[in-house]
Amino acid sequence: MARPRVRLVVTADDFGYCPRRDEGIVEAFLAGAVTSVSLLVNGAAAESAAELARRHRIPTGLHANLSEGRPVGPARHGASSLLGPEGFFLGKMGFREAVAAGEVVLPQVRRCGFRKMLVVRGELEAQLSRFRELLGRDPTHVDGHQHVHVLPGVCQVFAEALQACGVRFTRLPMERGVGGCAWLEAPARAFACAVEQDARAAMGPFARHGLRWTDVFVGLSTCGRHMSAHHVSGALARALEGIPTGRAVTAELMAHPGYPSVPPAGGSSEGPDAFSCSWERLHELRVLTAPVLWAQLAQDGVQLCTLHELDSKRPGEGTPSEATLETFLEPSPL
Repeated sequence: MARPRVRLVVTADDFGYCPRRDEGIVEAFLAGAVTSVSLLVNGAAAESAAELARRHRIPTGLHANLSEGRPVGPARHGASSLLGPEGFFLGKMGFREAVAAGEVVLPQVRRCGFRKMLVVRGELEAQLSRFRELLGRDPTHVDGHQHVHVLPGVCQVFAEALQACGVRFTRLPMERGVGGCAWLEAPARAFACAVEQDARAAMGPFARHGLRWTDVFVGLSTCGRHMSAHHVSGALARALEGIPTGRAVTAELMAHPGYPSVPPAGGSSEGPDAFSCSWERLHELRVLTAPVLWAQLAQDGVQLCTLHELDSKRPGEGTPSEATLETFLEPSPL
């Protein structure tokens, strides 16, 4: 069956997490399996990762982190609504719960007497500044570690900060049909559906501030042990259902390749987590660098590219005869 023509960006997240992770990411890039990376500027190996990016000319964006490790902005010197009592971010679910409860201050800075609380925009700007110090240039894109950038309220501040800094590309983690992926464990499936719902709501603020993203996204259903040529190809096929044959479509595959972390090295000041120390990162690396995946994608008419090569469109852009992305996407069932 004929399918739309797809140009695919493969982004390796968590660059700078630890030297072993970075070794695997660079290996995948040099093998032609990864075309973009997202750098954690508060990662334990951020400086050496930046050197690797310069040496190998790897297209590098910022993996904005508001949920894991220590901040890079002024909050590291005092109290902040972003941090717990030990001075670390609140964690993957802790940050979400704090945002939902209205406990995270979203405007740029609020003063209460002598107490200065760093908030979301201030930390984002500090991370963008740190990226420029490390790489000597602006990021190719900015996405969110653990998808914090699409959370309600945060997405607006995120879009404003990126527009002010002149960054145009981001990630919209909205994977079609992820709710029906029976191989995902129930908590992972519920989290993926929540991320997709948040991403759908973030489209408006992102578009109003001039941000761009690929037409389709895959990666929520193919993370870790679940990555396979079959699952990646299937996720792309679901994303393309209903899109007219012959239309040029841009896509992003989110990946987390690397060699397993060995404690205490790694992480963002807290040491590596269990997922990073597991075999699942290595599994992703092996799948991405094996011929079977790329043979399947070539058969599906998929071509690899970088963000720089994409002519990614905002929803509604293009010729009047082109349907928008929202025409073809429906929310995943919970």
